[in-house]
Amino acid sequence: MTPERAAYTAFAFFAVPFAALYLLWRSRRQPEYRQHWSERFGFKHYAPDAARPTIWIHAVSLGETRAAEPLIDALAQRYPHLRFLLTHMTPTGRAAGADVAARWPDRVMQTYLPYDLPYAIRRFLRAFKPVAGVTIETEIWPNLMAIAAEAGVPMALVNARLSERSYQSYRRFAQLMRDAAARFKWVLAQTEADSARLRKLGANEVEVTGNIKFDSAPDQALVARGAAWRRACGRPVWLFASTRDSEEALILSALPAEPDAVVIIVPRHPQRFDEVARLIEARGLVAVRRSTTDNFVARSDREIILGDSMGEMAMYYAAADVALIGGSVANLGGQNLIEACAVGTPVVVGPHTFNFEEATLGAIEAGAGVRVANAAEAIAAMAAITRDTARRARMSEAGVRFAQSHRGATMRTLERLAPIIDAWAGSVAAGTTAESSGP
Repeated sequence: MTPERAAYTAFAFFAVPFAALYLLWRSRRQPEYRQHWSERFGFKHYAPDAARPTIWIHAVSLGETRAAEPLIDALAQRYPHLRFLLTHMTPTGRAAGADVAARWPDRVMQTYLPYDLPYAIRRFLRAFKPVAGVTIETEIWPNLMAIAAEAGVPMALVNARLSERSYQSYRRFAQLMRDAAARFKWVLAQTEADSARLRKLGANEVEVTGNIKFDSAPDQALVARGAAWRRACGRPVWLFASTRDSEEALILSALPAEPDAVVIIVPRHPQRFDEVARLIEARGLVAVRRSTTDNFVARSDREIILGDSMGEMAMYYAAADVALIGGSVANLGGQNLIEACAVGTPVVVGPHTFNFEEATLGAIEAGAGVRVANAAEAIAAMAAITRDTARRARMSEAGVRFAQSHRGATMRTLERLAPIIDAWAGSVAAGTTAESSGP
């Protein structure tokens, strides 16, 4: 063990009590954080199916799990004799992963990935014995990478992204992160900018394959439901999608007293649903919760629809004439706008989009979105787009074209992963042409 990793490991053990306190603190608003602690701290008695080789895919939270979906579907179809282990770090990621597991019964297992403690990682790898590991987007853990190498588990980082801000943060631990990044067998980046930063971080085999999120097709049943609700409203619908801490207050302050639109706010994190409801009511408005209603027909301008549901974002986008993408008004890096474009919803973004910069710039260049400086400008832009029917139609069509033109990253990723999996799955590769039992 290098001195840098030894110091990191000592700090990780020191942080264990604080991690437990953090889970308890998060559980105040999201009780799921009190569950499955034995998995998080490496004490779980695992009972995997040893009869079938396993590919392990780590998707830390909701966004990464959604990105992993088309890849898991493609892998499951190509390798019908393999089983898949899907790991997470958050309850929202685990809940989204349950949808994937339901599509592939008896083939997709789920658990939390243990914290990056050597004993926990070793126990985890000994139990499941994955033939290969795939981490999604930005997951680079020093002990995990070192112990996977010791165990002979080849690791790939796919749909990889690394913002300039994250890169500068990693540089403070340059040697530690360089050692970890260099252990990836293959790094498949979203963009050339991501590729360059990952190489500077220490990754060796880096290739640009695009963003898998473009390959996630919106649920057409949800799209149809949202479109039907929009028709029932009879007036414009403004969606504030995936909003994060502090943004709802800015939005509510910027809204006109009587907006000529139905307003929907969908917080990014479910543990904030109650908090946002209280913010709405503190303004003298009425929070109409999606969990208690089956339509968006607001009875008055004093009502705000609160999207307190999971897995229905395609429905909200389809119901909206225009959407502000959350995380971009406050300095939080923005959220993914690809699903909005795929549904054909014009988008407005704030100044802070560093987590999804390439996709955001592409959507704006394509004519599918506009950038504003603050919440007040966002409201004005949304009003202007809904008033101009022809402009809104052009932006909608541009968004669909933009989303469609960037598809194909899943197949490119699969092509790069196949040699790794074939080499380590052995006889499993012979079954790649067999008919899948999945959907």
